[in-house]
Amino acid sequence: MKQAVTLKLRILLAAEEAQLLQETMRQFAVGCQLVSQYLFDHGFVLDQNVLHEALYHRLRADIGLKAQMAQSAIRHVIGNYKTVQTQMKSEPYAFKDRYTGQWTRCPRDLTWLRRPLQYRKPQLKLVRNRDWSWLKDGRLSLNTLAKRLRVTPYLHGFEQYLTPDWQLGTATVLRTGGHYFLHIAAAKEVATVDRTQVKDIVGIDRGLRFVLVSHNRAGQTTFVSGKAIASKRAQYHRTRQELQRKNTKSAKRCLHRLSGRENRWMSDVNHRLSKTLVSEASPKTLFVVENLTGIRQQSRRQAQAQRELHSWSFFELEQALRYKATLAGHTVIAVSAQYTSQRCPKCGRIDKTQRDHKHHTYRCVACGYQSNDDRIAAMNLVTLGQQYLSGSNHPRFTKEVVG
Repeated sequence: MKQAVTLKLRILLAAEEAQLLQETMRQFAVGCQLVSQYLFDHGFVLDQNVLHEALYHRLRADIGLKAQMAQSAIRHVIGNYKTVQTQMKSEPYAFKDRYTGQWTRCPRDLTWLRRPLQYRKPQLKLVRNRDWSWLKDGRLSLNTLAKRLRVTPYLHGFEQYLTPDWQLGTATVLRTGGHYFLHIAAAKEVATVDRTQVKDIVGIDRGLRFVLVSHNRAGQTTFVSGKAIASKRAQYHRTRQELQRKNTKSAKRCLHRLSGRENRWMSDVNHRLSKTLVSEASPKTLFVVENLTGIRQQSRRQAQAQRELHSWSFFELEQALRYKATLAGHTVIAVSAQYTSQRCPKCGRIDKTQRDHKHHTYRCVACGYQSNDDRIAAMNLVTLGQQYLSGSNHPRFTKEVVG
């Protein structure tokens, strides 16, 4: 299978070069907005050929994009709409009937959008060997609307991805914190770990009180507290509230900077957590995580807990774990989260009253086994991993089977 990663290289630019690149990024964003508006106005026909026929000459003549950049703008917007389409399908609209009390789920599609996707932030997509390439002296050649630039990248440990077994693809130019970055897509063919080759299983329960709790077949459990992370998130939230109350231009600029800073911090947290899990695992480990799709819609928490739930990037942590595990010779599966916190890992009894949410404990009324409720979930995930190794492609717990 092919494993993809993104190389995030900072590039050094002179003042004139930065100006040329920034102007190209602005015009590319304008072109993307044109394509997005056209899709919104014409029924979301996500077809490259149709959009090329309708918009290519406008992108070239009115916006001033070069030929390859015009094609890249169309592909980029189509990809964004397809991503939104997938997200909307996976998260249908749910409402409760006021008379019957029953919940109804309505599938959603792109017609639910009230306005087209917005492309306000300057950006630029560059095709490998057409718009960007490596030079023999180690510098990068980047295409702009005026001329090609030769810039110096900071590799910072990314040298391992510049070998022949890694295939480099499209690059994205972004500006963050006053610096310019080149995000390069890279892919490598890696050997997959068959379920018959797995040597160990690690169940990983993700949450708010504990960022994650891992448990392996040897009975070893690791807790990673989320207290410090929750405290810092709360600090960011208070700062945002203060700036929103001021509602001045400078406060809005500060809010924008703050948002980017918090997102980068959260990404770094996920990167370090996933790296630690993979580095401490034994060879050929199966990581088992819960499928948390729709958890935000299903939650009935209070306002503060709901905000904390929305601010934690469960999906990003899972994605980081997946690619790191694959490159290290491990594998990851996502299983149903149903009953993982209600089932006794010793006798198999399922009863939601056995879990004490307030004190974060679990006690089985049948066999008397008790432990931390998050640890219970991680232990049950190991059991689901064993079911997977036994041949079940969709392991899950059911009351009828377990009793």
